[in-house]
Formats: sequence, structure tokens, C-alpha cells
Amino acid sequence: MAAEVFRGPHVPKYCMHSQIQYFGACGPQNININNAYSALISLLKPYKMILQILSLHQVSPAAERLRYILNEEDDMPTPTLFTEMDTLQREGDELEWKESARWVKFEEKVEEGGERWSKPHVSTLSLHSLFELRTCLQTGTVLLDLEGYSLPQIVGEIDTTRQIEEGMISPELREKITFVLLRKHRHQTKKPIHRSLADIGKSSSSTSECPVLKCSSSCHAQSRSMNDIADTPSTDQLKNKFMKKIPRDAEASNVLVGEVDFLNKPFVAFVRLAQATTLGGLTEVPVPTRFLFILLGPQGKAKSYNEIGRAIATLMVDDLFSDVAYKARDREDLIAGIDEFLDEVIVLPPGEWDPKIRIEPPKKVTSADKRLLGQMNGTAGGGGGLAQDEEMPQQHELGEELAFTGRFCGGLYLDIKRKLPWLPSDIYEGFHIQSISAVLFIYLGCITNAITFGGLLGDATDNYQGVMESFLGTALAGTVFCLFSGQPLIILSSTGPILIFEKLLFEFSKNNDIDYMELRLWIGIHSCLQCFILVATDASYIIKYMTRFTEEGFSSLISFIFISDAIKKMVGSFKYYPIDTDFKPDYVTTYKCECLAPDPTWKAELYANNCNLQLNHQIQLSKKECVKYGGSLVGKSCKYVPDLALMSFILFFGTYSMTVSLKKFKFSRYFPTKLRKLISDFSIFMSIMTFVGLDMLLGLKTPKLIVPTEFKPTRPGRGWLVMPFGKNPWWVYVASFVPALLVTILIFMDQQISAVIVNRKENKLKKGCGYHLDLLWVGVLMAACSFMGLPWYVAATVISIAHIDSLKMESESSAPGEQPQFLGVREQRMTGILVFALTGVSIFLAPVLKFIPMPVLYGVFLYMGVASLSGIQFWDRIKLCMMPSKHQPDFSYLRHVPLRKVHLFTLVQIICLAVLWILKSTFLAIIFPVMILGLMVVRKMLDMVFSQHDLAWLDDLLPEKEKKKKEDAKKKGKEKDKKKPKADDSEEEVRNLSFCCPLQE
Repeated sequence: MAAEVFRGPHVPKYCMHSQIQYFGACGPQNININNAYSALISLLKPYKMILQILSLHQVSPAAERLRYILNEEDDMPTPTLFTEMDTLQREGDELEWKESARWVKFEEKVEEGGERWSKPHVSTLSLHSLFELRTCLQTGTVLLDLEGYSLPQIVGEIDTTRQIEEGMISPELREKITFVLLRKHRHQTKKPIHRSLADIGKSSSSTSECPVLKCSSSCHAQSRSMNDIADTPSTDQLKNKFMKKIPRDAEASNVLVGEVDFLNKPFVAFVRLAQATTLGGLTEVPVPTRFLFILLGPQGKAKSYNEIGRAIATLMVDDLFSDVAYKARDREDLIAGIDEFLDEVIVLPPGEWDPKIRIEPPKKVTSADKRLLGQMNGTAGGGGGLAQDEEMPQQHELGEELAFTGRFCGGLYLDIKRKLPWLPSDIYEGFHIQSISAVLFIYLGCITNAITFGGLLGDATDNYQGVMESFLGTALAGTVFCLFSGQPLIILSSTGPILIFEKLLFEFSKNNDIDYMELRLWIGIHSCLQCFILVATDASYIIKYMTRFTEEGFSSLISFIFISDAIKKMVGSFKYYPIDTDFKPDYVTTYKCECLAPDPTWKAELYANNCNLQLNHQIQLSKKECVKYGGSLVGKSCKYVPDLALMSFILFFGTYSMTVSLKKFKFSRYFPTKLRKLISDFSIFMSIMTFVGLDMLLGLKTPKLIVPTEFKPTRPGRGWLVMPFGKNPWWVYVASFVPALLVTILIFMDQQISAVIVNRKENKLKKGCGYHLDLLWVGVLMAACSFMGLPWYVAATVISIAHIDSLKMESESSAPGEQPQFLGVREQRMTGILVFALTGVSIFLAPVLKFIPMPVLYGVFLYMGVASLSGIQFWDRIKLCMMPSKHQPDFSYLRHVPLRKVHLFTLVQIICLAVLWILKSTFLAIIFPVMILGLMVVRKMLDMVFSQHDLAWLDDLLPEKEKKKKEDAKKKGKEKDKKKPKADDSEEEVRNLSFCCPLQE
């Protein structure tokens, strides 16, 4: 089903299924014509039933051969190939090989004018060069698994084989060819005199003995030796910094192309060595050579030879062809590899594309496995048939961790069994420099959250719980959870719904003369027992029915809460430090503030305390002195505090914007990669330190972080332990089961949805999940915090996502032009443990923390909220509503779902989010967890509005729907087997079938 939307103009692409006859540099080659489908079908219309049967499982000969070659069981993966192309050049009377291009994944050319390497770019090949290369391999020498130990020996083996035996070259040319092939190789190593700051301190990748452009006579003296190439790698080769871009187990393929005056037809050889061998100075870097491709030809076709060389070099770094090259048994296997490549080639019309334009490397490339699968199915991944991005998205899978075992504590047992082997690695993998930045970032978020919720809890519970209890509870619950939980990357914190529940519970206790702390203790005990029941019965299984619709609604709500709270707190500071809009600079002389005496005797008391003042002097008191002696301030300028509101906004927005900029710095063009990554990892810390320093430099009295300085309960008279009996009637201990049920539902939904978001497959977590184990420890901590009179804690979605983001790992060694690959998350327990340990000792860090302005922490809150929205499809679809179709990004679901249905789906989510927001802002917030369950009901109802195809792209299919879909497909398959083609099938059906599975001669 195609999306009903027109895309912007683009350059037409044509897949190479139609084949032609051509004459190339290496000789003629005939290829079958296979593009006259309509004429063929009209001729074979009487036999269309036979055509249908024959075309069902049609596979091209090349694909069939590749399947045979590549499906062999081989435990050893194919090494990455570094390919270097050298061209033959003449300096005076001397010949030499000069490096002209290199490939790891993308092409880099030598720019002689700029004396440097070009930027990595996608190789753009002429179609003619690929056909000529195919002919070269058909007519030239192909030696597979040659035993070679040096270049002279390998060249000797090439010359004494098929070329002379079949009369392709005369014996007298053998010595000349050998002489040419053994000339010295000069690599592109010279650096410009004026280098960038990023290159200062780096040694040259290698320094040639001769300059690039001109060589002295000592370098190019007439050589009579048959071997002018070095036998061992030079020191400069061994020190080449480019080696860090090449994987450790890589091998090399060398391409040598050039024109000579003693040949009248091309000399071609393709060699695969039995063992990769280091061939001295042949390669720019000291990588052992596995493949050699040699093309020498008559003069006058240098450009053609160069394009053929680029074609084979590009093929050698292609994942699928390199596998073929390693496993090929004969020449025909290599030809089959080229045919597969031709099937995938996309042609850009010359009138619509300038070949001089260098195409930037893509962020993501099609895998070789998908290409091979497309060939097996008779389709081309590049243009014809089903494109790779048109594959159905992966189905909703949450893994075996949520499987219903049907045994008592079966899920808990499997969680413990799954996590125990990882405990040692959870400790030692935390000792990494990236963990330091993560600890500092999450610590600041946690103490800000603890102070905020602690202050609000103090107001809501008459200081039975306050900032001190919040600090202690966060440290205790967080540390225990990170030590023993199934997913230590989850960060525990207080949440808004729990705060509202505490407020309602305190008001109920106060109005009914019930002891609040004792009632709260029994609610915590009942909730703990209910969590045990949920764990024992594998109740977490229902999380499987939470699709992306529910996850995105929940995470978006929490993100918007963070954003709105940060902005609210910032706007609130303007009330405490208002901007004096009534101030008129022209009337500055009229503004004054005087100290008004309370009674006539105050002046005598003042003189008694200040003997140095004379009676005839006018008394000038400061604001503090006026208040001290009981005076009152009178005047328009008395309450005005200059610059604080503006400075607070600068600190708030500056922290946020600097963090965003530094976080993206690793994608910039400045400085070396390691430095960029370091700046990106420590972006939060650097931003905070910058604006804390700015605040200290200006010395303005902006609102600062207030941290408790003494270890004692906030409310005088209460201890650190709550007794379970003695203050309430006996029926309260039983009746507390009912409010505990609401708390349990709240904790279950909050905890498990946050866990699903943290554990989703996009994060590539490898150590497994622990839904049942996590819920068990949350229940235990509920009871423990209730006995100590500390707040209750549950997974904090936004802070947990921020924790994940701060620990993401990317590949360090990537090919030039290749995007760093996301490898996963640094899964360990140390960052969480350190964060909560620091939170616990924060009461002793008050002398340092008191310098941090609150607007800076509000900026961190804003960043955490905005950052957690990135990557959420719901947010991307909201932005689509404000974009014209021609400017919309090329999202995969827009290709398959009509735009009106995309907007309808987004509208439903917006309405659900608005309802949740309204409920959260009223006393009905206590039923917030039930409304999260309501999202699952809404998602179930969407099955009646949207097709399963549309929901597969916009959301995830529900488990029973997917099961039903498989059963329906199975039934259809059985019916198809029984059903025979009817005689009145239309010509269009035959045409479609033949296009899907093209006939092969």
C-alpha cells in the first residue's frame, strides 16, 4: 500500500537488469538481452500457465552460484580489506608507481594540487568500466591461492603461466613486464607546510625519500636492477597514523594500472595469495597483501585503465564481493560476483548528474546479507523489485524476560540466573573515563530532584518529610537498587504522582485524627506484600501489551513535566526578583530610599552603640543596620534588586544552550576525534562550571542551591524509625490495604514502563533485563523507607534515559568517511552506586554546593527533558503537522502510510497526552496509574480504525493480532497450494509475475 503523498523531485535511478553488448578495452563480451517483457508475454500468452509455474522460483545463475559459494560453513569471518591503487608514471627516463587512491570503505583520491588526500566519498563508477573489468577477468590471468612470499616471486609466477602458454604475450616481453612491475612505489605522504591546529603534534603518516612533485637525480638514477622495490616496510610505514583507521586484522589488496609502449594489447592478472604476505614498500601501510590486480596496456588509454582500476578497487571493499573473492574457486565465481554487483548498480543519467560531484558517505549502508537475500528472491535491492527500506518493520518483541513461566517465582528465578554471571563485569566495566562524566551529570540531576521534591514534600506533610529525608532516602534506595537490581541503569527517584498521594494522605490523616507516619508505614508494608505477589505470579507479563503508543505517551508526558517544571521555576524567580518596569532613567535623581525611625529614642541608642559618630553628622545607615535597629525602609528604590532576573535567565538559558552545543560537538569538523568526544562526554559538567564561574565573577546574589548542613530529621521531635503500633486503631492496619493497592498500581506501571523504555532494542543492551527482580527490590525498599519515614522511590524515566545516553558507546576505529557505529551502552553498576553515594554525602559538601545557582540546575532540568524527546517517533510526527509535504523528512512510515492517517494517529496520541496532563494537574492524579492502563485500552480500540499494515509502521502489533496474522497467512498458504491457476487470468497478472521473477535464458 503506497503512501498517498508526492515527494520532491529527485534524480531518476535505473537498476542494471537490462544487459547489453559492448566492446571494451579488454575485448568484446556478449551479454543476454532480457528487457522485452511485454513483447515476450504477448508471444507466450497461450503458455501463460506454464510461465506462472516456471517463474515462481526463478533465481539468476549468478545468485545461485553466490548462494553456493557463500553458504559454506566457515567460522572465520572475512577480514576487512584496505585497497590501494597505484598508477605507473614516468619521471624523465625512470618509471615509478605512484599512489593515486585508497579505499577502506569509501574512496580517497590524491589531490596533487593541494598535496593532500581528498575527503572520503562514495565511488562513482562508469558503467563501461565495470563491463570492461568483467571482460578483463574473463580474458586475463586468474591465480587463486598462489603461494607467494615476495613480489619478485609472485610476478614471476604470473608471467610464466597462462599469458605465455596461450600466446597472449611473447616470451621477450616477460622481462620488460617484470621490470615495470618491480619499480619503486611512491606513496602520498607529503604534508603542506601550513598545517591545521588539529595536525600539529602528529607525525606524518610516512615520509617518502623523495618529494611528491619533483625528484632529485639521486632518487631517480637509472636503475638496472630487476627489483627496485623495498623488501621490508620502512620506518615511516610502521609509524603511519592512518593505521588507526584500519581494523587490526585487516589485509590489503593492491591495484596496479598503467600504460607502456611495448604492449599492443592489455596484460591483466588477478592474484589471490594463499596466505596474506607483507610485500615491503608495496603498500602505504604495513598491512599484509592478499590480492593483486595488475593491468598494463598500450598507450593512449590511460583514463580507461584508471577507471577499470577504480572499478576493481571499489569491488574489493564491497562486503559481498570481498566474500566472493576470498571464497572463489575459479574465474567463474569472480564473474558471478561482478554480475551480482551489476544487478545492484544504480545508474544516474549523465544529463542529470555531474560525475565530478563527490557524494558524501551515507549514514547507513545496505548490508551484504540483505543484498544476497534480494538476489535469492529474484529482486534487486537497488532499484527494481522490493527496496530494502520497504521491508516490514520488526514486530513487537520484548524478549524472553517477560515470558509467562506458570511457576511460582519462575520469572524471578530466571532473572537471578540471567544476571548472576554478569556481576563481576558490572563492577570492572564501570572504571572508564566516560563513567566520570555520567556520574557528574546524573549526580547533579539527582540532587536537584531531591531538593525539589524534598521541599515540596516538606510543604505537603508539615515537614514530616523534607530535604534531609529526601537526600537520605535517595542515597539509600538508589544504592541498594543499583547493587542488587536486574537493570542497574535505571535511576530511582521521587515522582509527581507519589507526591500528590502523600499530600492527600497527610490531609486525610490530619482531618481524621490518624497518625500520618504510622498509617504510611502500614501502606508501605501492604504495598511491599502486593509487589511480592506480582513478582511471584509473573504479572510483569502484561507489559507485552504496552506497544510504542503507550511507551511514547508515558515518556512524552514525563519529558513535558520536566520541561514545564524547569520553565515554571525559572519564571517563578522573576516574582522574587522582579524587573522594575517603573524605573525611569531620566528621573534617577528623584529615586531614594530612607530609613524611617520607629520612635524618637532610637537615635540615642544608635549614638550609644556608635561612639565615633558626631551629633551634627547626618546618619547614613545600611539596609541591614536599619532593620537591626527597628527602622523601616521608605522609597521606590528600596525593594529593587538590579540585574538578578536577567542574570538568572542568562544562567538558565546559557547552561541549556551550551550543553546542547557541546553535546553535538563530536560531529563538528574541529579538533581531533578523541578531543571532540571528550568535550561531548563532559558537556554538562563544562556548562555548569562555566556558568557557576560566571556567576561568581559577577558576584550577584542569584538564588543558590540550599543543602542541609546537619544530619537530623527535618521535623523536630520525630526520630529516624517509625513504630508500627500504638498510635492508630487496629482497623487502620487492615484498611490501609486499599490505598496501598493504588500505590502498588502506580509503582508497577511507573517502574515497568520505565524499564521497557530503558531495555528497548534500540539501546542494544547485552546483559539482559530483570523486570521481576527490579520490582522485588522496589517493593522491599518501599517497606524499608516506610520504617525510616523516608519518601518512596520508583524508576525515574527522564533521568534513566539521560543515564543511558551518557553511557552510549561508539566505534573508535572507523574507516574514513564512515559514521561511527553505535555499539551499545556501557552496562555496569558503578555509575549508579557512585551517584547515590555522592548524594548521601552531599550534606557534608554544603560549603562547595552552595555556590551553584539554582537557574543553572533549572537549565540542566530543561536539557534532560528536551534530550529525552529526541528519537521519539511521536515528537517527529508532531513536527510533521507543521511541515509542507515537500519539506518533510524521508521517514520510512511516510512511504507506506497515507499522510492523513499519520496525522490521525498523532492526533489520538495528543488527545491522550492532554487528558493525562489535566489529570496530573488535579486531585485526580491519584488515579494516574489507572489512566496509563487506559492508554492500553485506547491502543486496543485503534485496531478498529487503522489497518494492521498501518499499525505495523506507526506502532507495534499487539501479540494476539500478530499470532492471528500468522495463522491467517498459514491458512492462505494452504488454500494457494490447493488452488490452481484459472484459465481466465489476465495478461496483467502474468506481466506482474514475470516482472517479479524475470526469465533467465
